[in-house]
Amino acid sequence: MARLVATDPFADGLPLEGAGVAVTAHDPGSMTLIFAETGAQVGALAVPAPGDVSAEGAARLIWMGPGQALLTGAPPPEGHVTVDQSDGWAVARITGEAGPTVLARLVPLDLRRAVFPAGRTARTLIGHMTGSVTRIDDDTLEVMVMRSMAGTLVHDLARAIRTARRHSV
Repeated sequence: MARLVATDPFADGLPLEGAGVAVTAHDPGSMTLIFAETGAQVGALAVPAPGDVSAEGAARLIWMGPGQALLTGAPPPEGHVTVDQSDGWAVARITGEAGPTVLARLVPLDLRRAVFPAGRTARTLIGHMTGSVTRIDDDTLEVMVMRSMAGTLVHDLARAIRTARRHSV
């Protein structure tokens, strides 16, 4: 019988540092896609409106599309249609004031704090991949891509950091 062993989706590619940012792997714990309409209660959290995040303690409910939200940091709720996504996503956190500048090379969004404050999220292109960007706090952005694209994300972020470093000199 085959023995399956969990591996880090970023292998040895993270952490990265440079150009005023640090990129680290983040393990959000269980990740559950919930199918429910905006405003519906999922435990203590309400399903967020498009582009928003609901949070309480470690639990976050991230808008992922019409009628869909991703629950992280809490066990799956009962009474909702859910799909376990825990092994499907790779999550990286980009910390540092220059995070929006580095990501500007990969993401077609204005991620400056004034436009994209804490608690905002967007499904978007990240390079040539689809993914999600969420602002956690003033200096932290969380980037999620499908697990199979984790190596590509590391490659693209490393290149964006090198390019940003050259242009800031």
